[in-house]
Amino acid sequence: MSKQMWSAPCIDQPIHGTVVVPGSKSISNRALVLAAISREPCTISNLLVARDSALMIDALGALGIGIDQLDRNSVRVTPHNLRGPTHIDCGLAGTLMRFLPPLAATADGDIEFDGDEGARRRPMATTIESLRALGVAVSDAGSASLPFTVHGDGVVPGGSVELDASASSQFVSGLLLSAPRFENGITVRHRGESVPSLPHIEMTVAMLQEAGAEVRSDVEDPTNARWTVRPGVINLGDFVVEPDLSNAAAFLGAAMVTAGSVTVPTWPTKTTQAGDQIRDVFAEMGGSCVLDDAGLTVTGPERMVGIDIDLRDIGELTPTIAAVAVFAQTPSKLRGVAHLRGHETNRLAALVTEINRLGGQAEELADGLTITPRRLTGASIATYHDHRMATFGAIVGLRVPGTTVENIGTTAKTMPEFAQMWTALVRGDGAA
Repeated sequence: MSKQMWSAPCIDQPIHGTVVVPGSKSISNRALVLAAISREPCTISNLLVARDSALMIDALGALGIGIDQLDRNSVRVTPHNLRGPTHIDCGLAGTLMRFLPPLAATADGDIEFDGDEGARRRPMATTIESLRALGVAVSDAGSASLPFTVHGDGVVPGGSVELDASASSQFVSGLLLSAPRFENGITVRHRGESVPSLPHIEMTVAMLQEAGAEVRSDVEDPTNARWTVRPGVINLGDFVVEPDLSNAAAFLGAAMVTAGSVTVPTWPTKTTQAGDQIRDVFAEMGGSCVLDDAGLTVTGPERMVGIDIDLRDIGELTPTIAAVAVFAQTPSKLRGVAHLRGHETNRLAALVTEINRLGGQAEELADGLTITPRRLTGASIATYHDHRMATFGAIVGLRVPGTTVENIGTTAKTMPEFAQMWTALVRGDGAA
């Protein structure tokens, strides 16, 4: 475990505060890709300022896209013909390693993809094989993972591709986002277990349609789903990114575990973000969730109950829900998230290990985990270079004195100022 340990703030009274969260990572990186293939220049505002979005900006710049920083949270994207050869650093960003290879296939030249050591363990076979099925040459030395090289010749014929996206919805979104640039567009057919995180594909479809793309989808049967994108000209136009609701969930979790009250302003009344479903989860666990002109306000209960829930569509919320569930009065069962084993780390194994390290009782299942509440004691929580495990540790630390969190800086992936915002909320320093 790293020696870079952060003492998680602990509090013995309800937390009350307002937290302004940055722009959505998922929307930011989709918007950047769509701006890059638009006909006209686009301005993107409230863009996430974090490692994942910075890597996407650098990658698009390396491919020849013009990106001018207007202010800290706004950029002007000017489309150009994509070029190689170049190297793309994916870091640990799943959106980058799944979204950019299909776009790179439309470039002229060799585009090399690599990332952090942990990124080399993330599944990429579906992206690589899908590109090959579309006639794109990809060299991966037989690893089906990073590093690999996309050999672009400026044209992707497109057409139909059948894949198994049960490991990640990003495989589908990555193909759909660049499909307007393919000569014949694309039809993606999923065959396999239910696609996880379907709301993320719905987000992709909605943003494509908003930019003028012709998209059809049939997801009535999530084990046999289909999406079609027609070739054509799109324009994202000037675009404002919504706040990141999944990042916001951690702060709302602080209200839940301390029987306090936290407000997130500008929470959208209508959104495709999966994080919006945290309202239903926390309400089922006994919390009060009110969405009004002030934003979303979550008030934690005096007696919190456990939950038995299928999180397939909202797997990214699992670490936050688990952190809250350890303080419930009854057990919890979090199901439908076997795909979390292929995220920044094996999140299921990580959650079970860290909950048990704290003296809790957690057991890994084939598709999730069970949590039986016990009295916890302070411990050093490993984060496995995973931002969601870091915020898990911060939530637990609110109620468990002596909790330290390894490398809290890993939150820079999606929220570089998390530690300062968290401390300000706990101290009651006003809007964090």
